[in-house]
Amino acid sequence: MQLVLEETVQAPREVTFDVFSDLNNAARNLDSIESLEIIGGGPVGKGTRFRETRTMFGKEATEEMEISAYDPPSSYTVTGFSCGVEFNTTFRFEERGDATEVTMTMVSRNKTLFAKVIGPLMGAMMKKSMTKMMAADNAQLKAVAEARAGAGAAAP
Repeated sequence: MQLVLEETVQAPREVTFDVFSDLNNAARNLDSIESLEIIGGGPVGKGTRFRETRTMFGKEATEEMEISAYDPPSSYTVTGFSCGVEFNTTFRFEERGDATEVTMTMVSRNKTLFAKVIGPLMGAMMKKSMTKMMAADNAQLKAVAEARAGAGAAAP
């Protein structure tokens, strides 16, 4: 399964990247995240592992993920494995004048026999729900980035 979402953010690329990749404030910035714990501490970058708890499909779910690529302020990728499925979500940030075009691409691959059997049956339903959830997350992060950029522009 592949999902691609695009969002134009009225904020500089650096601000937008900082907000979208801000693991320390993810639970504050996103209503769907209950908590996020960085495993091992240190600065966020390639190799950072974290445990995220969010409400999905009406239930609380905790997943462990890793930043597998990190190229500020251009892109980063988060990789995880859940329910027999490996997923990679890449965020790309491109300047568009005073704005930033954010492209989020999530690719999932069924790895276990169970996931390979049930995947085709659940794929369409999951894709629609995941698209809705990720679009809501992106819209919230867009609002945070635009507010931060506006606050910076208003400062003397």
